[in-house]
Amino acid sequence: MSTFSFAAIGQIHSPYKEKFAVPRQPGLVPAAKAWLELAPGYGGDSLRDLEAFSHLWLIFVFHEHLHRSWQPLVRPPRLGGNAKTGVFASRSTFRPNPLGMSVVELVAIDHQRQRLQLAGVDLVDGTPVLDIKPYLPYADAIIDARAGYAPAPPIALPVHWQAGSLASLHKLGKGHLQDFITQVLAQDPRPAYHHQERQYGVHLDSLNVLFRVAEQGVLVEDVQPFTPSEP
Repeated sequence: MSTFSFAAIGQIHSPYKEKFAVPRQPGLVPAAKAWLELAPGYGGDSLRDLEAFSHLWLIFVFHEHLHRSWQPLVRPPRLGGNAKTGVFASRSTFRPNPLGMSVVELVAIDHQRQRLQLAGVDLVDGTPVLDIKPYLPYADAIIDARAGYAPAPPIALPVHWQAGSLASLHKLGKGHLQDFITQVLAQDPRPAYHHQERQYGVHLDSLNVLFRVAEQGVLVEDVQPFTPSEP
């Protein structure tokens, strides 16, 4: 079979600093803002008329999985993390070619700095992008399409902030991230097979957000500046 080599046209700068808590599909966290910084040579005329489109397809590389082998059977979170299905019946990152695609909202174009502001992203910081294509509702949205084991969006959990955690968020000057963090945690970012009640920490933007999931929903217990762990 043929092999191909592609160069990235840009790189994503997003508040998702690790794979944990990245939403499992685009659009589930509308408040997730990111920049796509284009590589030299891919701005200018390449962006002509792009502002006429509200949404874009991004073709990207699962760069954090390049060292891992693909699997013919995978465990989608929507099946509880234990039941297996074929990799081509999933959007798993463990693919023969580690490529992904996402529909994102185009918020603005910064022509001077050759970058695109995006919303609703599900891409970890540093993701290489291979191509951009305009989203066409008449061709890309098929209303009566079947969706197998994922016919509807996951149910969002209620999110409750402890008074101290919300105060810490504002004290750190990050109050503008409250909606983003709330939407991320509402997706229940825990591994599908984790059901015990315990505290989790997730690196979002420059913060370490500590939370737990209980019967009443998600409880945000603390927000701290993120400090890298020692190697």
